[in-house]
Amino acid sequence: MSNTTIAAQLFTLRNFMRTPADIAQSLKKVRKIGYEAVQVSGIGPIDPVELKKIVDGEGLKICATHIPFQRLRNDIEKVIEEHKLWGCEYVGLGAMPDEYRKSAEGYRRFAKEASGIAKKLKDHGLKFVYHNHNFEFVKFDGKTGLDILFEESDKDSFQLEIDTYWVQAGGGDPAFWISKMKGRMDVVHFKDMVMDEEGKQIMAEVGEGNLNWPAIIDACREIGVKWHVVEQDVCRRDPFESLAISLKNLREMGLK
Repeated sequence: MSNTTIAAQLFTLRNFMRTPADIAQSLKKVRKIGYEAVQVSGIGPIDPVELKKIVDGEGLKICATHIPFQRLRNDIEKVIEEHKLWGCEYVGLGAMPDEYRKSAEGYRRFAKEASGIAKKLKDHGLKFVYHNHNFEFVKFDGKTGLDILFEESDKDSFQLEIDTYWVQAGGGDPAFWISKMKGRMDVVHFKDMVMDEEGKQIMAEVGEGNLNWPAIIDACREIGVKWHVVEQDVCRRDPFESLAISLKNLREMGLK
């Protein structure tokens, strides 16, 4: 494998990855597009050993995951075992459960609980990463939920995984938030934003929308991001084509 830093978030392809056969076929397509790494999220049930064989056979690396919070709380030993099997350092959480989102105290409680999980992962050489949406930009007494998470979580074990689209959707500046995470973010999520004819925000392939990619990429370089993960929850064309467009554009922007 080359020294790539670009990966495909498999949640983008979740409708094409429901069975082990689907997963094998889709990962073959991902590798043919040119990706050499993936983030595992949203795929159907598959034995971890079988998934390892498939990615190894295609020459792909599992660089990160998204794991349900319930598993992180109740099945942490198995989660650690799976990540060790896959050679995957980053254990991700895709979103905070609803129960924590209603108040500043809820955010603080989540930060404490998740930090406990993050410390356990760190003890085994793994890193916890938290992926934001736009709801973390609700303010409580003048402070965003994302600020509370950043300040109240353990700085040595709790990493953030800034998502460029969702920061913009929440009214934030993606480059600013990436820069703020210096020392606490190795994995970033890249997706773009455009407006439709009715003025609604919709997701787009990286480089095809309105986000300030020179500033975003400069911020990632500044803080030493290790993995630039392409994700598009909703695609207006074939999701494999969307992933290919994003990869092409990122390479033209100087990422590899």
